[in-house]
Amino acid sequence: MTPPHDDDRFDWQAAEHDLSNPTTGADAEVVDLDDARSRRAPRPRPPAGDERTHYDVPLDEEPTPGGGPVDVPPLSPSGRKPVVPPALAGWANIKASARYALAVTAYRAGFHGLRSPWYAAQASFWATVGLVRLANRQRRWWWVSEQSALRQAAADANDAAMWHKLHREVKATRAWRGTVLVAEAVAVVVGGPILVALAPWWALALATVGVVAGLAHVGRPADRPIITPATVAGRFRRINSDVVLRAYYAAGLGHPDRANQQITFGSNMSRDRSDTGSQVLIDLPFNGKTWEDVLKARPAIAAGLDVSVNQVFLTRDKTSHRRHTLFVADRDPLAVAAGRTPLLDGKPRDIWTPAPFGLDERGRKVELLMMWVSILIGAQPRKGKTFAARALALFAALDPYARLLVVDGKMSADWDKFRLIAHRYVCGVVPNSRDNDPITHLLDMLREVKAHIEEVNDFLAKLPTSECPEGKITRELSRKYPVLRVWVLVMEEFQNYFETDDQDTNKEIAALLSFIMAVGPSAGVIILSSSQKPSGVGAGDVARLFNRYRDNHAVRFALKCGNRVVSEAILGGDAYAEGFDASALPTGKEYLGVGILYGAHDDTPIVRTYLADHGDAERILTAARRHREAAGTLSGYALGEEIAREVRDVLADVRSVFRGKEPGLHWKVIAARLAESMPEHYADGTEESISAQCRAVGVPSVSVNMRGSVNRGARKVDIVRLMDGRESA
Repeated sequence: MTPPHDDDRFDWQAAEHDLSNPTTGADAEVVDLDDARSRRAPRPRPPAGDERTHYDVPLDEEPTPGGGPVDVPPLSPSGRKPVVPPALAGWANIKASARYALAVTAYRAGFHGLRSPWYAAQASFWATVGLVRLANRQRRWWWVSEQSALRQAAADANDAAMWHKLHREVKATRAWRGTVLVAEAVAVVVGGPILVALAPWWALALATVGVVAGLAHVGRPADRPIITPATVAGRFRRINSDVVLRAYYAAGLGHPDRANQQITFGSNMSRDRSDTGSQVLIDLPFNGKTWEDVLKARPAIAAGLDVSVNQVFLTRDKTSHRRHTLFVADRDPLAVAAGRTPLLDGKPRDIWTPAPFGLDERGRKVELLMMWVSILIGAQPRKGKTFAARALALFAALDPYARLLVVDGKMSADWDKFRLIAHRYVCGVVPNSRDNDPITHLLDMLREVKAHIEEVNDFLAKLPTSECPEGKITRELSRKYPVLRVWVLVMEEFQNYFETDDQDTNKEIAALLSFIMAVGPSAGVIILSSSQKPSGVGAGDVARLFNRYRDNHAVRFALKCGNRVVSEAILGGDAYAEGFDASALPTGKEYLGVGILYGAHDDTPIVRTYLADHGDAERILTAARRHREAAGTLSGYALGEEIAREVRDVLADVRSVFRGKEPGLHWKVIAARLAESMPEHYADGTEESISAQCRAVGVPSVSVNMRGSVNRGARKVDIVRLMDGRESA
């Protein structure tokens, strides 16, 4: 008979009995019991009054029938394994495998070597116990203890003949076994001293170790090994398709019993290539659920899978807005450090190639091409922001043809060693022991960058199309013409320079940075900015220019942020709409250097950045200076050059723009006339900056009437008075 698929009243015991009984099963239909049993897997009953089917399966119990297998996918479409193991394919793999084997062996040797005295003490103790146990075993073997029950049974049955027969056998057996034990004792007592006297010391040592080890093995309890393993294999939760479905249904992304609301799979559940977790391609139902809904439901999916949210990673599939890949890591991958930076080898690098940045959640290398982009890095204090920015700057430093300009707005020691190679270096916001006039130096630097951008654009426009067909810098052109070298402008805590005490200075810095941000990348100027305060800076035009500068960074990297607003300011509103929130990153020392990299690749990985501490940075920068000295590209501050600054006589310059008998001029008119008569010095001057310079030397800002128009400005009599007083002094 064929059992019904969903009838719990079917008599399975009778069916199995009939099939096993040849007299009753002759005319019965043959049933595949394994298949039938899989269909009668226990299902939870719905609560009273609820006629719908509830989807629920036990987690980590016996495999649920129908669940997808969790197997390593084949290495090729044919499913064939490579003839030569990957670990031995090629000299590089052989060396890596040998290094790994040696490292593991050395670790185990050190682990057990340190514990060897304790092992010896345990072995001695358990060897003594083992000697007693071995002697007791031999005593019981000689006494034939196992026959006592037979003789007792014969006595209880009053079977004298059997008892006598057993008694004779045990006496003969004891006599023979006793002879063996005596011979054994004689061999030990007589042969032992002879062997001790004649055998070499190393043989005695090996024999002693072997005897003690054997006796200790006999004496120790079965659950207490003397030598503990140095490494253990991790045990992880297996994720099957039923568990995934339960999690998605619990997260509200579908329903198992409603029409067109079932979650389906686009692939079998499998292990990923790194063997660090399980992955599967998932198709959402045709009920309007989208990729954005999946991102929002990530915490709920993690809860349904009974794992940490840090172990759940979702990757969008390009073929459909409802399809994505779910990856569940065996352990929290973000808590595993990426390790030291590969730049420690000190070899020259090329700014035109991607920079090593860290590892993503799958353990894959993450690289960042710095050319043509500007990069913004933001985070809470002490979350790894400066280390991440410095890692990229160190890569640029190792290219002897890249020119670095470093501005350290927080005046820390993190960037000090860049003085070894920096073309320009600014430290702090106020005069200090390392920079006597940082604001002036910054303005000079930014003006130099602006002039360089203009020079590059003019130079490219003059090149023939045969040499520069697209009007852009190429690697070959940057090596051929020094004017086309790549510049890297590092702005650490750049917001501090939008909030100086002088509002006119703030406006000039903001305007220069906005100009550099707008046209710098196309001229080969890379901007690397970092900030712990990416919003709420400045007022008026300064605030507007600050936001423009911040928002125009093409690549963003956000480490742990205090709240969603800060995360959105760093990553941008589009990133948050796509489900990326740096305030949701985990906290703890093990998560330092973990952040979201947005805009650099098609996907948005969570990156564990490589580490380069102060010692590593000094080592790398020392090598970078040697490369620049060999290439002859050391320049500016690192070469000991001083920036030539012409000291202008502001009073004399302003006095020169007064015409005829004009008693006073508006600041706007003064600025325009200075820019016209002395453009090399005042082309970028504004009425606010000219007013600030004049007020700094004592010129009062007063109301001036020019042809019926009253505005703030300066009077000629005040300027002449100050100049006369200076000369008389």
